[in-house]
Amino acid sequence: MPDPHPSAAAPPLGTLYAIGGAEAKLRRRSVLRSFVAAAGGSEARIAVVPTASSLGPEVIEVYQAVFTSLGAAEVVPVRPQSRAEAQDAGLAAQLADVDAVFMTGGNQLKLSSFITGTTFGDAIIAAYRRGAVVGGTSAGASILAEHMIAFGVGGSTPRQRMSQLSVGLGLIGGVVIDQHFEQRNRYGRLLSLVAQSPSLLGMGVDEDTAAVVRGGSQLEVVGRGAVTVVDGRSLVSNAFSAQRTAPLLMSGAVLHVLPAGSVFDLETRTLVAHAEPVADAEIAETRAAEADLRKLALDIAAEGVSPTNYARHLRRGRRG
Repeated sequence: MPDPHPSAAAPPLGTLYAIGGAEAKLRRRSVLRSFVAAAGGSEARIAVVPTASSLGPEVIEVYQAVFTSLGAAEVVPVRPQSRAEAQDAGLAAQLADVDAVFMTGGNQLKLSSFITGTTFGDAIIAAYRRGAVVGGTSAGASILAEHMIAFGVGGSTPRQRMSQLSVGLGLIGGVVIDQHFEQRNRYGRLLSLVAQSPSLLGMGVDEDTAAVVRGGSQLEVVGRGAVTVVDGRSLVSNAFSAQRTAPLLMSGAVLHVLPAGSVFDLETRTLVAHAEPVADAEIAETRAAEADLRKLALDIAAEGVSPTNYARHLRRGRRG
């Protein structure tokens, strides 16, 4: 059996979707639509793993409804509810032929303690290695990295002991991922982790936004918000000596704020490109309709007719 863990000799083949939580499930759905398209669109077979969630079958029903409405061929719920269940080879085998694995939000430490280092966790890694899309929202995003935030507090100022790390799946090395980033003011805790481990690249993902990583190193931003990247390679910090919850010295960190359409190289830690994203079909149709109405109003006004009276005239004509 091939080694499911990434290695230098075998670069990762899959695509990662680290979603910052609260992704739109109605109307626009640009992040989830992108996920389904990457998984194969109308041929996509997606496994939903709601292990982190405290909700019952309803969380599975929501993602089944969303993914199938976006065109996925099949949605398979797979839910190990203990570490013992995650060691079940039969449960792990359900991931052998899926095109994508999607992990829901919930309790981050629960997700990590249940599946990392288990047969099921290895099956997720193996799926990624063979080219599947592996993603998650909120807790499901954090676990994609080698190190994940188990829990912590918010705040703008980095302080000692703001958070605690646990082991992730390691699908992307040298990175720590935080979510709900701007909405829950998690700048301080991500900065504190980089201050404590300057070799780590800090990545904060806003809600309804995805950090899409291809080939293990090329990050593209999709969605409504931004991805914030903190590079601490040249950092000067007092994290080694700061006491209790004292503010941390941080000098020399490089900050990248990447809105949708940005492409960033995680290996060289540089911006590759930025292009304004094309509006999705629904927005484009709405804007086109608004433009048509504005033109009609101008045309009517140019002829000295009230738009309101003209619309009333049209309605009367239809009734006649």
